[in-house]
Amino acid sequence: MAEPMNRRNFMSKAFRISSAAAGLSLEEKILLANMNEKPSPKGVGQEHGGLKRGKIGKVEISRLICGGNLFDGFAHSRKLTYVSSLMKHYFNPEKIMDTLEICESNGVNTAIMLCWDHSIDVLNRYRKERGGKIQWIAQSFDQIGQLECVKMAVDNGASGFFVQGANGDTFVREGRIDYIAEILSLAKANGLIAGVGSHTLNVPKTLEKEGLEFDFYFKTINNVDYWSESPEEVAAFMKTADKPWIAFKVLGAGLIKPREGFELAYRMGADFLNVGMFDFQVSEDVEVASEILTRDLQRERPWKS
Repeated sequence: MAEPMNRRNFMSKAFRISSAAAGLSLEEKILLANMNEKPSPKGVGQEHGGLKRGKIGKVEISRLICGGNLFDGFAHSRKLTYVSSLMKHYFNPEKIMDTLEICESNGVNTAIMLCWDHSIDVLNRYRKERGGKIQWIAQSFDQIGQLECVKMAVDNGASGFFVQGANGDTFVREGRIDYIAEILSLAKANGLIAGVGSHTLNVPKTLEKEGLEFDFYFKTINNVDYWSESPEEVAAFMKTADKPWIAFKVLGAGLIKPREGFELAYRMGADFLNVGMFDFQVSEDVEVASEILTRDLQRERPWKS
């Protein structure tokens, strides 16, 4: 028989819950705090067609971009060994297509996804089965080869291509500037906007000195020291670069709340944010980004697109 609920019973249960919570880890406390939040249904939220856009070359891009790392199981989960498998099980092809569809309905018109068969197969299915029109900026996959990735991107309708961040770090560190130039030249010759990714400022600093012709930088920024220099150091250099800047790792792989991470990156000079999102996060993330972009952010770096 159910115990009748009165003030004494309620206070007793509340005390037991709060006492138990005192021994929980930070992650468990966060989970407990969010248990009463209602999950967002598929396609939830008003359409945020007003999400601001900029241009890189001739390509018009929403200032919030859908990142594809989660789709491929790259969750940056530190020492948690099960998370990559969990991501791959969650993001089956149908769920990836659901997420892309929700992105489009909320004004996100571009996705950055790895240039390999898995991403290409899902994108082509999405276009064919759901009439998807989301633009694809292809991220290189070194196991396939940079130049081959460019060809695959061109053959499968990409709008842009860039050298993946770890590859950019390595190529510059090894002095392979001519190879980077060859990759970018091939991409641009085939009508793609072309960029270079990095986790270190050494890459854009070197490429600025070398004077390579390309369209954008793809560079990390966050305030938790996650694969990036300090925000102030990144911003100070990026003020000197005229190319548009797509920022990534702005949430420190889940350590930073969207409102804080987005505001910091935009204020520090980023033109676009690349953010991995679950389907149920898209609408809120777009709403947060849209609100931030209405403010006077007192940017020292002018918008470059």
